Amino acid sequence: MQVTFCRLRTHQWCFILFNVILFHALLFGADFVEEYFLHSLPYIDMKALEIKNKARKLNTEPLRSNLSKYYVLSQSEVCKGKNIFLLSLIFSSPGNGTRRDLIRKTWGNVTSFQGHPILTLFALGMPVSVTTQKEINKESHTNNDIIEGIFLDSYENQTLKIIAMIQWAVTFCPNALFILKVDEEMFVNLPSLVDYLLNLKEHLEDIYVGRVIHQVTPNRDPQNRDFVPLSEYPEKYYPDYCSGEAFIMSQDVARMMYVVFKEVPMMVPADVFVGICAKSIGLIPIHSSRFSGKRHIRYNRCCYKFIFTSSEIANDEMPLAWKEINDGKECTLFETYYGLISCKLLTYLDSFKRFHLGTIKNNAMYFGD
Repeated sequence: MQVTFCRLRTHQWCFILFNVILFHALLFGADFVEEYFLHSLPYIDMKALEIKNKARKLNTEPLRSNLSKYYVLSQSEVCKGKNIFLLSLIFSSPGNGTRRDLIRKTWGNVTSFQGHPILTLFALGMPVSVTTQKEINKESHTNNDIIEGIFLDSYENQTLKIIAMIQWAVTFCPNALFILKVDEEMFVNLPSLVDYLLNLKEHLEDIYVGRVIHQVTPNRDPQNRDFVPLSEYPEKYYPDYCSGEAFIMSQDVARMMYVVFKEVPMMVPADVFVGICAKSIGLIPIHSSRFSGKRHIRYNRCCYKFIFTSSEIANDEMPLAWKEINDGKECTLFETYYGLISCKLLTYLDSFKRFHLGTIKNNAMYFGD
C-alpha cells in the first residue's frame, strides 16, 4: 500500500500557522498583555522619601509594651533570633479549625525551600462565640501558630485585620524578607513561589506583587456591602492593586504601609486599602498571572507545579494536589505547556458555566417578580 503525504501550498501553511497563533493569542494574550504592557505609570509623590525615612526609623516599642491592647494571641517570640525568607500569614475564619489543620498537613507544612526558611502563621479576629474562642485557645496552645487581633472577625473588619497583621509582622518578625498575605480557601505552591522570589530580577525591596486589578470603579450603591461614599473616596477609579486573595510584599513595603495606615480611608475593600497605601508611598504593584486571584484553576499536575495559587480548592482536593506536585516527578516543557493549556481552557469553561447559570438565575428572579 502506498502512503501519500498531503502537500500543502504556501498559503495553506500560512493559514494553519495563523490559526495556531490566533489560538494562543486568545488563550494567553490577556495574561501576556497584563504582565508586559499594562504596567501602571509611576506614582509621583514628594512625600515618598519622607515616608521611607520614617519607615527605617520606625519605633515599634509602644506596641510591644501594650501587646494585650492589640492581640488576644500574639506568638510574639516565634520569629525571635530567626532570619525568615518568607512569612506566610493565612487569613482564616475563627471557626474554621478543620481548614487550618488541612493546611498544616499540606502546603502550610513547608518550613524551608533550598535552605531558605519559611514560617506559616494563621491570622484571625475574635469570634462571636465564647466556645469557639476556647477552641482557638486550645488549638493555639497545641500548634503555636495563631495570631488573633482584638476585633470581631467579620467582612466589615477585613481592613482592620490587614492593618493588625502587617503591624504584627513589622513589630515581631522584622527579619522576614517577604510577607505573603493569603486567604485560607487558597491552594499555594510555596516552592514555586519561593523560587520566583529568589529569581526576581529587581532588587529585593519595593516589592508588592500579585494579580494586579486595573481601573476598578468604587461601588456607589448604598444597599451594597462594598458601598463607598464620594466623601470617603471621590476618585473615579481605584489605583491599581493586587487581588486580596494572595499577594506578597517585602519587609520595607510593610514598614512604609505601617507609616501611612492612618492617612488612608478605611471605608474601601481591604485589598483596595492596601493598593491606596501602595500609591501613597509611590509604589507600583507588580503583576504576575501565576497568581489566580479569585479564580479556581481546574487541577492539572503540571499546571499546578507552575502556578502560585488557586482559589476555592475543596478540602478533599487539597491533599491529592499537594501530594502530586511534590512527587519528585519533574514536568517537561511540553507537559507544562499542555498542562497550562488544559487548565486554562477548563477554567474558562467553568467561568462561562458560572456566568450562564448566574444569568439564568437572575432572569428567573426577574420574571418571578
